[in-house]
Amino acid sequence: MADEPTAAAAAPADSQGAAPVSDAAPDLPANEGFEPEIIVFACHYCAYAAADLAGSMRLQYPSNIRMIKLPCTGKLEVIHLLKALEAGADGVYAAGCLEGECHYLKGNLWAKKRVGYVKKLLEEIGVDPGRVEMYNMSSAMGPQFAQTARDFTARIRGLGPNPVRPRDGFTAHEVVVREMGALAMPDDADTPPSA
Repeated sequence: MADEPTAAAAAPADSQGAAPVSDAAPDLPANEGFEPEIIVFACHYCAYAAADLAGSMRLQYPSNIRMIKLPCTGKLEVIHLLKALEAGADGVYAAGCLEGECHYLKGNLWAKKRVGYVKKLLEEIGVDPGRVEMYNMSSAMGPQFAQTARDFTARIRGLGPNPVRPRDGFTAHEVVVREMGALAMPDDADTPPSA
């Protein structure tokens, strides 16, 4: 190995005898400039209210967070999480009530179980399961909502872009809202739709 020339020794010096000039691009931090698209499935009563509180408190969190309001995270199905990733979202998380405090008793526990199942599926197909997560928070946790959004965005930024090619001409948020139909509540709704 001692006989092998280094890259600097192999590069020719200029006519003045100065150090060789490298044509290689400088090293950039991983995923420099990458802004992930993140879909958040938020419970109407807790997580969505926490996001609203974060906004009222003027707390900063990434603008790449796209929320889909649900009457309960228990309405979130495996297919919705997978559709978001298939549509090109770089990361997806469910944000529901604190465990044991779900307005629909066990909806958040069902969502947690489904998120866990999606993580296993992603691992089996070679996609990092860290692209999907479940968080629990109360409506009074505006600062925690903002911090969760910042932390999850940093995690996804570190993972890089979604390996699944997004659909041309549509954002992942638009595709998922269309796929969910009436299940996704409009942002201005004060009450969940009747069953």
